[in-house]
Amino acid sequence: MSDTKNPIDFLWFIPTGGDGTYLGGSELNRPPENRYLRELAQTVDRLGYSGVLLPTGVSCEESFVTAASLAPFTEKLKFLVAIRPGTAAPAYYARLAAALDRVSNGRLLLNIVVGGNPSELAGDGIFLEHDERYTHAEEFFRVFEDLVTTGHADLDGKHIKARNARLGFPTIQQPRPPLYFGGSSDAGIEFFAGRGDKYLTWGEPPEQVGEKIKAVRSAAEKRGREVSFGIRLHFIVRETDEEAWEAADKLISKLSDETIAKAQAHFARDSDSVGQQRMAALHNGRRDKLEVSPNLWAGIGLVRSGAGTALVGSPKTVAARLREYQALGIETVIGSGYPHLEEAYRVAELLFPELGITREEQRAGFGNEFASEKPLFGGGGHATIRAVAAS
Repeated sequence: MSDTKNPIDFLWFIPTGGDGTYLGGSELNRPPENRYLRELAQTVDRLGYSGVLLPTGVSCEESFVTAASLAPFTEKLKFLVAIRPGTAAPAYYARLAAALDRVSNGRLLLNIVVGGNPSELAGDGIFLEHDERYTHAEEFFRVFEDLVTTGHADLDGKHIKARNARLGFPTIQQPRPPLYFGGSSDAGIEFFAGRGDKYLTWGEPPEQVGEKIKAVRSAAEKRGREVSFGIRLHFIVRETDEEAWEAADKLISKLSDETIAKAQAHFARDSDSVGQQRMAALHNGRRDKLEVSPNLWAGIGLVRSGAGTALVGSPKTVAARLREYQALGIETVIGSGYPHLEEAYRVAELLFPELGITREEQRAGFGNEFASEKPLFGGGGHATIRAVAAS
């Protein structure tokens, strides 16, 4: 049963660090070539996804630059790009945000990424302990928001100092583009409660997501604020549950135990992210117990940092699982799948009808000039195919 009155807001992922068919293997990999990313962005724009997430980090192409390169080739697609406090001054990020919002005609979404890898942060010149990074981020966004909403800012803070800062051009969206944020620690939740608009969680079991939503909503209400919620998930959707689970097994079929052990050791050593710790605890590096909740599969997290779970199943099965999250308060989904181009088609063609999301082809009326004939694809000429379908 689809929810046509209140369909989930569905975004997709732009793999600016590379794409591929198998996890942990070197076969059938795709580099993050801009022409491929453009093809993917144009495809999801046409298929009915509302936006795309562009990741951030040393292994990814820079998100603002990449989004600016894709915006002219898309029409409705929104771009969720990362602001990482400390990698540049808040005034510079304000100029970047205003420029990209104007270039894209108001299609910018901002993703606050404080960071959970101290060694990578050190490379960016950030040498702060976990909770102190959120104190720094709060000062950063006081200046950023003042600039974007009023055009000027002053602050003499502990970490951030700005004197007579100015922004020359406003954003299209007023008072500013929406602020998204994902962070599972107490410090992260408190920071978001006073600053963000949409809280993002990685794909944990519904019970854990419900607890997190309750904590975030309570913290925001104490500040007199209302917030919304989204979830970051991978998807393996096929026509049947059996086919979907076979595809999940195939995705990690090239993955060795040695590669898993190295990846898990790397995450444990280099990350102080509470969210990453929660992801790792779902599977503990074991590949024999990866279904951590009905149809929620943790195989991706064996070697991928960050979001490490996928919903696996038929369209009806996956839609039912998504409705469980929706009942908890989830309004937005940021999806992905390997490879991202092919899986974007599968999700749109198989899952969207169950979710009540209308694709552009359906809105335009596919085959409308032959309304009395059902389209049929196969051998033979076009007229023959139509005639067979109508008979």
